[in-house]
Amino acid sequence: QVQLVESGGGLVQAGGSLRLSCAASGRSFSDYAMGWFRQAPGKERELVAAINYSGRSTYYEDSVEGRFTISRDDAKNTEYLQMNNLKPEDTAFYYCAAMGCMYCSASYWGQGTQVTVPS
Repeated sequence: QVQLVESGGGLVQAGGSLRLSCAASGRSFSDYAMGWFRQAPGKERELVAAINYSGRSTYYEDSVEGRFTISRDDAKNTEYLQMNNLKPEDTAFYYCAAMGCMYCSASYWGQGTQVTVPS
């Protein structure tokens, strides 16, 4: 079992920045690829960014490429999502996930954190 707890969401004006954190506990954090998903009202949950177990490979959804950066600190059992130049369309509930591989389905989910960028 892996428990995931997100933090760092909030309300920010367009063009601003936020950093989301996901603290993991339980089984070895370094055994998992990690990802950030988001779900906006009326839309399906989508993968925004992912990082492999070693941290050497990353994936970004096209709309966030160049604005968001995913990272992990295995010594702290924590992954991060640095979000810059936020846009109203980034408004969503953001979920941290632990995955067997970068493009695998999530094995564990966090409870989510709201990010709101007013238009």
